[in-house]
Amino acid sequence: MRCSLVIQRFCGGDEKRVDSRTIYVGHRPCPDTEAFIPSKFCDNRIVSSKYTVWNFLPKNLFEQFRRIANFYFLIIFLVQVSELSSFIICNTEKDLQALPATIECEQPQPDLYKFVGRMHIYKPEQEPAVRSLGPENLLLKGATLKNTKKIYGVAVYTGMETKMALNYQGKSQKRSAVEKSINAFLLVYLCILISKAVVCTTLKYVWQSKEGQDEPWYNQKTQKEKDTNMYLKMFTDFLSFMVLFNFIIPVSMYVTVEMQKFLGSFFITWDKDFFDPEIQEGALVNTSDLNEELGQVEYVFTDKTGTLTQNNMEFIECCIDGFQYKHRDTRCELDGFTVTDEPVNKLQQKEKEELFLRALCLCHTVQVKEAGSEEVLTDQVDGIDGMQPQPEEERGFIASSPDEIALVRGAMEYGFTFLGLESKSMKIKNRENNIEEYKLLHVLNFDPVRRRMSVIVQTKSGETLLFCKGADSSIFPRVKPEEVDRIRMHVERNATEGYRTLCVAYKQLSAEEYAVADTGLREARLTLQDREQKLMAMYNQVETGMSLIGATAVEDRLQEEAAETMEALQGAGMKVWVLTGDKMETAKSTCYACRLFQRGTELLELTVRTLEDGRLKLSFLSCRSWSTANQDYGFIIDGATLSLMMNPPREADASQYRSLFLQICQNCTAVLCCRMAPLQKAQIVKMVKNSKGSPITLSIGDGANDVSMILEAHVGIGIKGKEGRQAVRNSDYAIPKLKHLKKLLLAHGHLYYVRIAHLVQYFFYKNLCFILPQFLYQFFCGYSQQPLYDAAYLTMYNICFTSMPILAYSLLEQHISMEILLDNAALYREIANNAMLRWRPFLYWTVLGIFQGLLFFFGVRFLFSNPALQDNGQVFGNWSYGTIVFTVLVFTVTLKLALDTRHWTWINHFVIWGSLAFYVFFSFFWGGIIWPFLKQQRLYFVFANMLSSVSAWLVIIILILLSLLPEILLVVLRKPRGPHSRQVYLFLPFPF
Repeated sequence: MRCSLVIQRFCGGDEKRVDSRTIYVGHRPCPDTEAFIPSKFCDNRIVSSKYTVWNFLPKNLFEQFRRIANFYFLIIFLVQVSELSSFIICNTEKDLQALPATIECEQPQPDLYKFVGRMHIYKPEQEPAVRSLGPENLLLKGATLKNTKKIYGVAVYTGMETKMALNYQGKSQKRSAVEKSINAFLLVYLCILISKAVVCTTLKYVWQSKEGQDEPWYNQKTQKEKDTNMYLKMFTDFLSFMVLFNFIIPVSMYVTVEMQKFLGSFFITWDKDFFDPEIQEGALVNTSDLNEELGQVEYVFTDKTGTLTQNNMEFIECCIDGFQYKHRDTRCELDGFTVTDEPVNKLQQKEKEELFLRALCLCHTVQVKEAGSEEVLTDQVDGIDGMQPQPEEERGFIASSPDEIALVRGAMEYGFTFLGLESKSMKIKNRENNIEEYKLLHVLNFDPVRRRMSVIVQTKSGETLLFCKGADSSIFPRVKPEEVDRIRMHVERNATEGYRTLCVAYKQLSAEEYAVADTGLREARLTLQDREQKLMAMYNQVETGMSLIGATAVEDRLQEEAAETMEALQGAGMKVWVLTGDKMETAKSTCYACRLFQRGTELLELTVRTLEDGRLKLSFLSCRSWSTANQDYGFIIDGATLSLMMNPPREADASQYRSLFLQICQNCTAVLCCRMAPLQKAQIVKMVKNSKGSPITLSIGDGANDVSMILEAHVGIGIKGKEGRQAVRNSDYAIPKLKHLKKLLLAHGHLYYVRIAHLVQYFFYKNLCFILPQFLYQFFCGYSQQPLYDAAYLTMYNICFTSMPILAYSLLEQHISMEILLDNAALYREIANNAMLRWRPFLYWTVLGIFQGLLFFFGVRFLFSNPALQDNGQVFGNWSYGTIVFTVLVFTVTLKLALDTRHWTWINHFVIWGSLAFYVFFSFFWGGIIWPFLKQQRLYFVFANMLSSVSAWLVIIILILLSLLPEILLVVLRKPRGPHSRQVYLFLPFPF
């Protein structure tokens, strides 16, 4: 096989390229009349990784330096393949090798459900035979073979030009609100650091400008120091002060945050409440970077089928010619919505019943699953096992939609069984157990625009019949008006009850009508240009003048505890939007069943057909009064209206429509968007995500059509449902059932946010307490960059003395028990909108750090106003001064964390009291031994001598108590609001 045609690499720009490609099969030589152009198709390699050898360094550096701290650390440091193809199927290897043919097909494009091509088969001394190629002839990666052991094919797309490769979209780096707050706080502390360095550098030269201060008699300058440029020396001093004070930037905080996120994610995986015995799986965490974001969700976007509902379709009832048939009850009864004045013709009714059931058995794309010797038969949807096991005498079914299996099984309940399709022959078994055989002539495939599908079959007697099923809005305009009235009320009632409805119609084609239809369909399928438009025109031409037989009602039951979950989310202050492709009536009923819409909710519907009407309706809704007391609003919009709003004829109107749309939706407790395409779902999420205030969004779904909105939202949740694992693979978190979302957000999300918010504020606070005395000390040492603390203390403070308590706190703290959080969804609102990382609590922590830093330094200085602090009259030196300050510091910040702890475990006790004991032990050990590798040992016996002074003991204890006194008074005097607010306000550092 060889390929010829110059093509240009597929891309999304406006670059011109050849419309089709030609592939030569069976080593057929290029015709003499054609110019041979060497093939330039890409190889079969696929790159799906985020990084390559060439772009790893720049891409990774960009991702890392989005954190301001990493760029700062760099500055301080400078100062100090898988393969796959798409195939077209052939019968046998021998046939393939001897097949002289060419395949013309479209250039690579990402639509998985579209493929336009044709095959020319050449035979000696005969006209070439032309065969149409469509999506049903294209084999993609991940396809599963059924009822056959192997296939042979011809590669038409390779490597990065395959559809799967073109559909690959690298996940964007999601950043949590906490990380953005850290960057903002870090800028403040960078400014503080630079300000300190500038102040000390300036005051140093001001102080040295005085006579005798720059060059005292005991510290004469060398000639090299005298010759050094003044500005260069000032810059060097500035950098020295930056290094001296750089500990104010919490380097270890980033390590602790990453450890907290990684280790904390295991609590979700280990939660036994998330385990589902049905699928024998629990929750899955695909990314730990967004744990705290689970506690900040403001908008929840959910799919309906498979998410709110079980996606386990069950045939409930049908209506045939105005007569209602209940599931498992084949008796015919007159529907209350149908009026007749004449006796029912039972013979005629029986004929219509059988015609309707034959339509259900023939109008579908279901395949029969053949069982092996020991295989248990189950129905499959898109290759996913999980439907109910079938008795041995029955066959399992394979279908792309659970609706089709439900309808085929519904026909079985009334005596008509689909036996399978073999060589274009469809076999069914009727009520009399006779086998009926029909020749399948054409399948008019379902598509979301037509919202219907049809088959053309031929009976053994030669009659040609067209059977069609689809949405009522698609079928009713194509049948006789008098037939619609007998069915419409039945369909509307079923939709109101939450059932999924389909209408069934048929048409008998004459020989002339079929000849025209057959010719038109074949010609349309052989074209390469505008094939879809031509097929659509033929479908519309054939599917007219039909007779309406009846309608079906299929139930998709609600997920377990779906209503309680939605009610809890709304109680937590989240706004829930349902984005579904289902019809409005069915989706509306589901929303009522899930309690998203209450009986007292006023529903605002926007289903206009023209842009002008839409403008009037939008303006009316947006200008209405929203101040009605105790009145909840719900908003309903369909895909057609949304498309008009998002893509108006005049681009200038787009922003106005979106603004009005958001204004309406933000005043509603719940929003229903029906008849939505996957791309529209992502557009809705993106529009809300980028709206004023940048609210945190969460998308949850179970199927491939939900992947786009899952990737678009701040947090994506996948449900391990029956529509494959695409949503799970592309999500940030995966849960077995919708009911688990309640605990994931209200309990885990709440606690994760509180823990990490406290961790961030605590790190900035304790480092400010740590470095402020160092800054103040420069005013008393001639701005000489003399450190207040020993180098060992500088290194060990964040690594050993204060790191483990806050890590344990950030993993184990439960300021409110999970049971109370689940029972009182309103507690979620207490931490909404990043409440604990706003500027007000940040200012509180900063003021607290400044107060304690000043108290540490000047309290110890007051002690040193009496130089003789030991019984033998010896005086303490500067290292004793710094050690006392450091001791007060370590004990104060650790005990501050102990005061904040509400949930004590043995681990908390161990790390808090163990850290303090380790500090004391280390100080004795470090200062009690002469270390040979140290040139100078500043703390030799300093700590032991310090503790021998009663005055030092007294000052340490008093300063610790005075430092913690404001916190104790705040806890005692704070007045809680609400039944459980005491737990919240005891914890939060400032009343909100």
